[in-house]
Amino acid sequence: MHIAIAGNIGSGKTTLTTQLSKYLGFEPHYEDAETNPYLFDFYSDMQRWSFNLQVHFLNTRFRKIIDIRTHGINIIQDRTIYEDAQIFAPNLHAMGLMAKRDYETYRALFETVNGLVEPPDLLIYLRGSIASLVDQIQQRGREYEDSIRLDYLRRLNERYEAWYESYNLGKKIEVVIDELNFRDNPEHLGIIVNRVKGELFGLFK
Repeated sequence: MHIAIAGNIGSGKTTLTTQLSKYLGFEPHYEDAETNPYLFDFYSDMQRWSFNLQVHFLNTRFRKIIDIRTHGINIIQDRTIYEDAQIFAPNLHAMGLMAKRDYETYRALFETVNGLVEPPDLLIYLRGSIASLVDQIQQRGREYEDSIRLDYLRRLNERYEAWYESYNLGKKIEVVIDELNFRDNPEHLGIIVNRVKGELFGLFK
């Protein structure tokens, strides 16, 4: 079984992945942000490194999905393969930070890869205001995120909203992080756990 957690930068994907994996006994799969060789360069010069970054993310996420399906394990994945192609890459292109030629090449590569993968059994979308996202980004203190622009976060948020509303590949639930503090409040986490169980197993729905 495959649960995927989607959400903007700073929405709490990694935290919820860890917490749900403990409650459900699923194996967590994290985004390789800390080991991504392009991430520091990207935030310093988005236009120069946007294509390289997105191709690297696409490759690593594709490998994880293949591993999931090959071994038949129950996993919770931090960020989906769809977010890169349907949110981040088009946002970079629209902002003039990814050339048309690179964007078209990336889209063609994604369409090829997408034809070989299956969607998750459940998508969890973490929705948050810009204020909440900025607060959580500052709290975790990742050096390479210090230069993230507010207009970049806002544009991503708008694209996330549109993407989630149109997502129709399987079951999905939304968690509003401004209302449910699952990181610090066990009761709030319990609400999310019950919703997940309800969608997957028909319990506590």
